[in-house]
Amino acid sequence: MHQPIQWHEWGDEAFAAAQRANKPMLLDIGAVWCHWCHVMDRESYDDPEIAAIVNQHFIAVKVDRDERPDIDSRYQVAVQAVSGQGGWPLTAFLTPDGKPFYGGTYFPPGDGYGRPSFRRVLLSIANAYAEKHGDVVEQAKMVENAIAQSESFAGRGGSRISESAITAIEESAIKMFDPQHGGFGQAPKFPHPSALDLLIERYARRAGRADLRNLIVTTLQNMAHGGVYDQLAGGFHRYSVDERWIVPHFEKMSYDNSELLKNYVHGYQATGNEFFAGTARDIIRWMDEWLSDREHGGFYASQDADYSMDDDGDYFTWTLDEARAVLTEEEGQVAALHYDINEIGEMHHNPAKNVLFVRAPVDEITRRMNLSVERVSDLLVSAKKKMLAARLRRPTPYVDKTVYVGWNALCVSAYLEAAKVLDLPEARRFALRSLDRVLAEAWKAPSQSGTNPGDGPRALHELLHVVAYSDPKAEHREIPGMLDDYAFTALACLDAYEATADLSYFNFARAIADAMIARFFDGTSGGFFDCEPPPDRVGRGVLATRRKPLQDTPTPAGNPMAAIALVRLHHYTGESSYREMAEQTLETFAGVAPQFGIFAATYGIAVIRFLEAPVQAVVIADNPSDRQAAELYAVAVAPFAFNKSSLRLIASQAVAENLPPALASTIPNLPQLRSGKAMAVLCSGTSCQPPTESADALKAALQTALSKTN
Repeated sequence: MHQPIQWHEWGDEAFAAAQRANKPMLLDIGAVWCHWCHVMDRESYDDPEIAAIVNQHFIAVKVDRDERPDIDSRYQVAVQAVSGQGGWPLTAFLTPDGKPFYGGTYFPPGDGYGRPSFRRVLLSIANAYAEKHGDVVEQAKMVENAIAQSESFAGRGGSRISESAITAIEESAIKMFDPQHGGFGQAPKFPHPSALDLLIERYARRAGRADLRNLIVTTLQNMAHGGVYDQLAGGFHRYSVDERWIVPHFEKMSYDNSELLKNYVHGYQATGNEFFAGTARDIIRWMDEWLSDREHGGFYASQDADYSMDDDGDYFTWTLDEARAVLTEEEGQVAALHYDINEIGEMHHNPAKNVLFVRAPVDEITRRMNLSVERVSDLLVSAKKKMLAARLRRPTPYVDKTVYVGWNALCVSAYLEAAKVLDLPEARRFALRSLDRVLAEAWKAPSQSGTNPGDGPRALHELLHVVAYSDPKAEHREIPGMLDDYAFTALACLDAYEATADLSYFNFARAIADAMIARFFDGTSGGFFDCEPPPDRVGRGVLATRRKPLQDTPTPAGNPMAAIALVRLHHYTGESSYREMAEQTLETFAGVAPQFGIFAATYGIAVIRFLEAPVQAVVIADNPSDRQAAELYAVAVAPFAFNKSSLRLIASQAVAENLPPALASTIPNLPQLRSGKAMAVLCSGTSCQPPTESADALKAALQTALSKTN
């Protein structure tokens, strides 16, 4: 708002202005957390001379990619088609009807970084639009065709759903695995949580795969020991600029932390490594403190990398003198060895700044300093506490308190998973409270005005994309939810049902999935579109282009997540239509998914869910605090498998009206139900075993059932 640019929001007014003036449009897509967006703001958009050029020759439109991922995804493809590169800030030049013809990412104010100056780009584009208009229109048509071909997936091509897709994704991950540092590929290095989850589950189900165990342990340990993990406060930064996980891009995203939380919980289940459980608890500690609305429920979007335009991770990094200033001499020695704090650090803009990462373990420090393990551990605890307290006195990077529906659903599911496995009742409570807020504020009844049974999807309940904006004074825009919002929230509701046995969550899951089908499912070719088509396709740029997202980017892709929700609903309801639509969705991508490798990992998970028979353990007791029931439930949740679910019921809940259809036909008819004793019922596929009161018997039965479905 403070900039001299005459910014417009995306919408009819901006397109109308461009068409009236016959000016090209300058589209700037950025994000609150994006460092280079801030740099370009300061260098170019705050500059009066550049602003004058923009205002004279262009209609300028600014979009927040988190608020409008539908716009961002399409123009990312456009700019990649033109320049071979995407990212943020995304700088695109459009015809007055929104068709892209040129673009790039960051443009410096002067020629540099191998890029032309932004001033030169602006003047060249303005001249080309005026003098070579025909060429511009032709280029726009070519780019539009590229967008239409990207992730459009015309339909099922005869390929069947097969385990070969899982094998291809697994082989891709193993081929890309960095055996020295963990993770996949080289710099820059992203975590790829869905790929990790798939590999963790495959290892958990196949005893003896030493190669998978090595991949999992090496990756999870090195990430948590690296600078990509905040060693003081907890929580993961977005990615590492180097292959060793040392120097991160310092922004922290809710969705990265939610999905990595699942990885560490599942890594703990698969390996028994307590370090992974501790990392999971640490992620929750950070999210509780920084990304949680403790008053109302809900998870915030992100924490910025920087606190000012001149900052580049300074809040998170340390000079040796800064560390010494807050620590005793002995604490400083231990911390310097443990976190590799030296006179020369890792940050190029300030070589004295050190990124904290675990360089020397405790046992190495005990040998070098001739101290006991207990003493070194105590010194590290006190040093960490003092350094964190000192860091909190620094100017703090901005926290975007926007509450996005889809990202909240991911966080809810991750918290419920951690709470179940690690016995964290407070995490469970907050997750449910956050989901309740989403359902109360973002799940909207159809408008009573102008709707009738023939109105189609518009007469359905609607899920919004945003619950609340970071600035409470900001105008609230009811942006329609997209496929991700619906799929992620339906899954969160199913997770909440399994955590509580409260049928209302199951009913929400079913209603949201039904609305998702009505709004996004392609009944002709199969699969789900990422958003509904705009009601008026004129003057909306390339938003009318239909996309069926398959790739994880890095959030799990919408189509396989929708398929997982449908498969799980089929298991609970027995309704064949859910399974049939899941099958059509997975078949739509069956021929191409293996080519995407680890970027189609969520598709691989969906295939596992579809092909393998469900295994469900239901624990029933008269008293919710029954000790035997607690033992049975602990056994039920211990193994990690995608096709396994666990449910805990009070005997009074075990009546047909309190259960989804598939359970209602089984559980209320158990003759042992009123015995007063805690018991567990294990169902696999379409059959259930006799109830057992023995934790050992349940464990053995689970192992047998999971081995049969593998």
